[in-house]
Amino acid sequence: MLKRLLLYVWVITIPLFFALNAWQSVRYYRLSEEVSRLERAQRDQLEQNKRLIAGIAVLSNTERISKIARDELQLQKKSPAEIMQIHIGKRTNQDG
Repeated sequence: MLKRLLLYVWVITIPLFFALNAWQSVRYYRLSEEVSRLERAQRDQLEQNKRLIAGIAVLSNTERISKIARDELQLQKKSPAEIMQIHIGKRTNQDG
């Protein structure tokens, strides 16, 4: 009786292990595909980030901003005598 029970356990256990192994293989394949997809997305995001940083560098160029201010907005540079500085904050002994 005990031998027969052990035989049944082995007959059930071995296919179960094979099924678990197959399930793990499928799971591993799906996870590796997900990792590949995420790596591609990360590379795409890094490339887009590089392009945006380059665009910021171009758009924040002081010569370009001065040209737009002068040509498109008709702004003029003021002389130091025409500039008034206003300081807002707590008054200290250094402020006078």
